[in-house]
Amino acid sequence: MAIEFVANGSPKEVAQAIEQYAHGQGRVTAIVVPWESTGTVLSMSVTSVKADGWAIEHTNLGTVRLTDASDGTTAVAISAHDPGGTDRSQLTSVFERFAEELRQRLKA
Repeated sequence: MAIEFVANGSPKEVAQAIEQYAHGQGRVTAIVVPWESTGTVLSMSVTSVKADGWAIEHTNLGTVRLTDASDGTTAVAISAHDPGGTDRSQLTSVFERFAEELRQRLKA
């Protein structure tokens, strides 16, 4: 699965909006990955988090790449990763729903 669209704002502003949206949904987390980012491209990891007491398991669901279009907009590319495991179908569905809702919410 891959989704591409253009959003209003700088990559940093769009990343903050994505982080807030993910936090509000409670199903996934989205964080900027500094070591995979550059001056004009921010890379974000989207994960599912499962907590069991003190143990916390993060499952990588996909990546969001935000590229500065230099005109006050940001190109957004969302790609899924195979989460594997017994919850594969459910986790894939959660990510696809998140990505589509994000597109509808942020598309310029």
